[in-house]
Amino acid sequence: MMADENTPHVQAKFFTKQSQYSIPDTPYSVPAAVGTSELSSLINQILKGSDDSVDAGIEFDFLLDGEFLRVPLDKHLENRGVSSEDIVEIEFVERQPAPKPEDSLLHDDWVSCLQGCKECILSGSYDNTVRIWTTTGAPLLTIPGHSAPVKCVKWLSGDGGPTCRFISGSHDQTILIWEWHREENSVECVHACRGHAGSVDCIAINEERDKFVSGSWDKMLKLWSAAAVAEGDQEEQLEAPTKKQKISKKVQTRVPVLTLSGHTEGISAAEWLSRSEVCTASWDHTLRLWDMEKATQTSQMQGTKVFLDMSYSLLNRQIVTASADRHLRLWDPRTTDGAIVKCTYTSHNGWVSSVSWSPVNQYLFISGSYDTVMKLWDTRSPKAPLYNMSGHEEKILAVDWSIPSLLLSGAADNHLKVFQYNDEKHGT
Repeated sequence: MMADENTPHVQAKFFTKQSQYSIPDTPYSVPAAVGTSELSSLINQILKGSDDSVDAGIEFDFLLDGEFLRVPLDKHLENRGVSSEDIVEIEFVERQPAPKPEDSLLHDDWVSCLQGCKECILSGSYDNTVRIWTTTGAPLLTIPGHSAPVKCVKWLSGDGGPTCRFISGSHDQTILIWEWHREENSVECVHACRGHAGSVDCIAINEERDKFVSGSWDKMLKLWSAAAVAEGDQEEQLEAPTKKQKISKKVQTRVPVLTLSGHTEGISAAEWLSRSEVCTASWDHTLRLWDMEKATQTSQMQGTKVFLDMSYSLLNRQIVTASADRHLRLWDPRTTDGAIVKCTYTSHNGWVSSVSWSPVNQYLFISGSYDTVMKLWDTRSPKAPLYNMSGHEEKILAVDWSIPSLLLSGAADNHLKVFQYNDEKHGT
């Protein structure tokens, strides 16, 4: 860290929430144009001191007022209007590890939707099937039942019990509720939910797991019961989608509890914000909030382009959206004054098709794009993603981060890719 005497310097105090790396609370004189690698070397030197047993090769990231340092220190201070004459307080955290590619699971057609749960992954494809995989990449079941591409899948209960339930929505306008008997590794369709007049593109299940909503190309938002038995269920014969498949059994037909209209184009995503509140994103450039108990739209947030996906974090109560203008945006749906869009993230070179928050870290989310790349973002680093994850040869259609240690992506190259991620070092 030695520098010419004429080099401008800044007085900096360093602190961390990771107690194993605590250092004395004294100012250090650092060159004004210093970057993260030089600061990381300084922290390692301070930590090492006279103790040769300390690893001196730890990589750190640095935050000023909650934003990661991604340019030289003097440039960051200038951009934020902070005087370099003052003592600058800099937080440091151990740098996030790079995700490691583990598996690539091949389907017969485009992989359009996926969700992980415990030791299993659910995926839906344009070959009209739903598949169940182990998280280590072993195929468990390929499930016919739909007569058109599967557009959304969600675990209803996948907690490791003998019977798991999941839901699939399709371009064939139906939603099917399935039971998977794990010991026999057999599956049966128990309910066919009918009511949409267009492709069912999204499903969201409430926290109590007793209701779910669906959004469709028919512009409608529908509320359904997720109970094993519901009022109005009627028996019907479920025919095989193709002559080769010998499926023909009686299932219960289920009708929606509630239908809400308001969007002027197809609904691409839906999320429960609370027990009674649902947010929807649409091709009509709007996000809308709905009170499901009062059956009314309560507010509307205007975007500039088509919304292709969104994800809501229970940890920070914020929404991140994926759009056709290549941008991701962070929204605070509780804001009553000022800008609802808190930040814009720009790095993709194509439509951003899918987005998913980390289930355990309030700062992290992933995005997938038609540019074939999945990116890992930290809300404290708005200028650039933490990592780019490449490997797909065609546009990414879906990403998922339901399992903390796995980042999942599905694409038009017929592959579902699994990246291993260790998030023990985050500075939450």
